Amino acid sequence: MKAKYQEVLELGQELAIQNGDVKEENGILHVTGTAKNQYEKNLLWDKIKEIGGDNPADIMANIEVADTSVFANHTVAKGETLGKIAKQYYGNAMKYTAIFDANTNILKNPDVIQIGQELVIPNL
Repeated sequence: MKAKYQEVLELGQELAIQNGDVKEENGILHVTGTAKNQYEKNLLWDKIKEIGGDNPADIMANIEVADTSVFANHTVAKGETLGKIAKQYYGNAMKYTAIFDANTNILKNPDVIQIGQELVIPNL
């Protein structure tokens, strides 16, 4: 089972999942840990479903979320806009206003963001 879900385990390491544990019992892989935020938890579940289908019977995952007050945190990279960031996290570029509203402490104009700024991506 570990080999089948190796990409999930690697993603967990990449995301620095805390208190992670992996056990195999009776043909079922048991995975536990704590993701930083809901977005990272979703990434793990998306990878599990990509490999095992929508309701995989060979893996049991119990992923907690450390910070439920935000959906994610994002460091602005070159070429990004609030629209592109909204598309990445919400699947809809028009949700950029939610990101702007959550970051008015550092943003004064939704069309002006700087590389390296740390943005809060709010829960919708």
